[in-house]
Amino acid sequence: MNTRGLLDQLLKSGQDMLQKKAGDPRKPNDKGALDGLLGGGGLGSLLGGAGGGALAAGAMGLLLGNKKARKFGGKALTYGGLAALGVIAYKAYGNWQAQQANAPQGEPQTIDRLPSAQVEQHSQGILKALVAAAKADGHVDERERALIEGEFTKLDNDRELQNWLHAELNKPLDPADVARAAATPEMAAEMYVASVMLVDEENFMEKAYLDELARQLKLDLGLKAELEKQVRQATL
Repeated sequence: MNTRGLLDQLLKSGQDMLQKKAGDPRKPNDKGALDGLLGGGGLGSLLGGAGGGALAAGAMGLLLGNKKARKFGGKALTYGGLAALGVIAYKAYGNWQAQQANAPQGEPQTIDRLPSAQVEQHSQGILKALVAAAKADGHVDERERALIEGEFTKLDNDRELQNWLHAELNKPLDPADVARAAATPEMAAEMYVASVMLVDEENFMEKAYLDELARQLKLDLGLKAELEKQVRQATL
């Protein structure tokens, strides 16, 4: 599967489309501009537009829902693309290492510092975390799953990837299953960063999911707090 290319396209296109609609990148949460992108709450308008960027933004908007897409838009504008998650995780992991005498030492091998084969593995884990986070408030119903799969089909004709996405969208939400994709501590950190960026911590169901995911990822409490801090700082 070429998860890396699809995930990077999704993240970057969400950023680019929001910037173009908002006009002023310093005001990413402009309601009028974002309502224009998201069709004022209608799913149908997300399916319009020409070009990969429009399709990817549509897929991202469908995946996240209107409320989350607005929230994610502001955060995505700070950086761009897949490397952004690695940058945040790298800084948080490094700060945590410096504070903990018994923490694993050595330079964190986050997604922005890895060879291609390992980047693909990390990408699969991050996309799995994103899909699960999108389902954390129960908003992805059967109709929306079909629309999301349709948009991903337009973006990428990789049958294996499409089958994988179908399975992920349709399986019950399970933080333990998500966490099993984390092959390294750095990968766990990246998956948690992606989840924090998407989950509304003011929503009880979503906050409970996030806490359980951190537990299943076996994140040290200090590292968990540092990852959350870095996401907040990156989105000011």
